[in-house]
Amino acid sequence: MTRFTDQVAIITGGASGIGEATAKQISKEGGTVALFDVQEDKLATVKAEIESSGGTVSTHIVDISNEENVSSAVSEVISQHSKIDILVNSGGIVGQTGTKIEDYDAETFDKVIAVNLRGPFLMAKYVIREMVKRDYGRVMLIASIAGKDGNPAMCGYTSSKAGCIGLVKGLGKEYATTNITINGLAPAVIRTPMNADCTDEQNAYMIAKIPMGRLGTIDEAASVITYAVSKECSFTTGFIFDLSGGRTVY
Repeated sequence: MTRFTDQVAIITGGASGIGEATAKQISKEGGTVALFDVQEDKLATVKAEIESSGGTVSTHIVDISNEENVSSAVSEVISQHSKIDILVNSGGIVGQTGTKIEDYDAETFDKVIAVNLRGPFLMAKYVIREMVKRDYGRVMLIASIAGKDGNPAMCGYTSSKAGCIGLVKGLGKEYATTNITINGLAPAVIRTPMNADCTDEQNAYMIAKIPMGRLGTIDEAASVITYAVSKECSFTTGFIFDLSGGRTVY
């Protein structure tokens, strides 16, 4: 498949998990990928793997919660590649789990909101500015089923992902008369390194909620994402794609 030939995609959280899998799939289908992450060593590894498969990739050390970082990195991508066709915001953190709100640390809450909600806000702000110039773009913000259903004992993460869903819905309507679409993905538990930050009890609780009774895979996530950011997905915006094994079907 060559759905992404001559297209440029920014993928945050591109050093691992869903971001990495999405970057590799877009590259495999002919796209140029710019990976944003704070994990320098892992970025280098993913870059080498994509290049060894014949792909074109650049890497950028970016804290997506920092506006100066984001603005500078987006400008760098424009300087290198002249345009941005796709944004996949997959960067995120879990924060405290297994912790009721009465014991939840406010500083941790602020950090989770900064990365998981301020981050996609900033990425969308600076990337959409560039997309508007060409009247074309595909934006995918990775939320979570926690933002729809609510997960107990992880109020920071749940709140941030609910906010991300709201951001998708608002932006989708803002740009509905353009050729820029903004959608989101609400995964249930996906087998990624992020799960290591959850307690065994927390993971067991979330898996028990999934009718299919298993974790999702990063390749399943990448398949949905790459459809949503392709040209063929042209009449869907402000929508949250479900990836929950039947946990949520609305």
